[in-house]
Amino acid sequence: MAAPLLHTVVPPQGSVPSSPEPYYLPSGAEVSIFAHCHALELAVMLKGPTGCGKTRFVEHMAWKLKRPLITISCHDDLSASDLIGRFLIRHDGTAWQDGPLTRAVREGAICYLDEVVEARQDTMVVLHSLTDHRRSLPIDKTGESLVAAPGFLLVISYNPGYQRMLKDLKPSTRQRFVALDFDFPPASREAAIIERESGTDHGTAMALVSLGQRLRALRDRGLAEVPSTRLLIAAAALVVSGIPIRQACLSAVVSPLSDDEALVSAMRDLVDATFV
Repeated sequence: MAAPLLHTVVPPQGSVPSSPEPYYLPSGAEVSIFAHCHALELAVMLKGPTGCGKTRFVEHMAWKLKRPLITISCHDDLSASDLIGRFLIRHDGTAWQDGPLTRAVREGAICYLDEVVEARQDTMVVLHSLTDHRRSLPIDKTGESLVAAPGFLLVISYNPGYQRMLKDLKPSTRQRFVALDFDFPPASREAAIIERESGTDHGTAMALVSLGQRLRALRDRGLAEVPSTRLLIAAAALVVSGIPIRQACLSAVVSPLSDDEALVSAMRDLVDATFV
């Protein structure tokens, strides 16, 4: 069985993390609302397209709130046991090993399940008792019922536009979360993010944003995923490293988005029109 894709950042409890502050440019009241949810022990759901800054936002908030962060990238083989834990066979018998969700509950960490609807349905059921007044995690295999340590916060994210065609969160699950809506930022803010993250100049950043907006209009022509801010940053970084801008856009933006010849041709035309 596949293990969860896991990234853990665990600063000492109550101390300022030693890592630099993750850069995040707020677009509304999301920072304040998230902080209040943490204080009120309310689970949070982040909704928005791929690559619009949801994961960076959670990293920023964990740094700001001085909480450990455990991030789990969900996939269709992710089971409840992958999250909670399992008994491992050793030379001297068996031993219980906590999963990432259980560790977060014990440590009072922020637990972030990225693209949660990709996980199996039994995984979602496990989360329910952590999202209401109980704030508990039953572990059937050990007989424990863990009460979440102070500071624990459950955060999930998903892409409504993509998942609506395949699978979605049940209404009974959605209503357990405070929802924050994310989208690609306005042009000037997105350009500022690209400049900051790639080191490119303002003119190049604005040109890439213009290209991104043109390409995002192709969603109605069958483009399943539109270019994210992340892809535009990758293209900018290639330009800074010396790659010509058209080639950078083709390699970092156009090619990752589609293999459909008609769509790729249309996107190449937009690259040529943007960088005359």
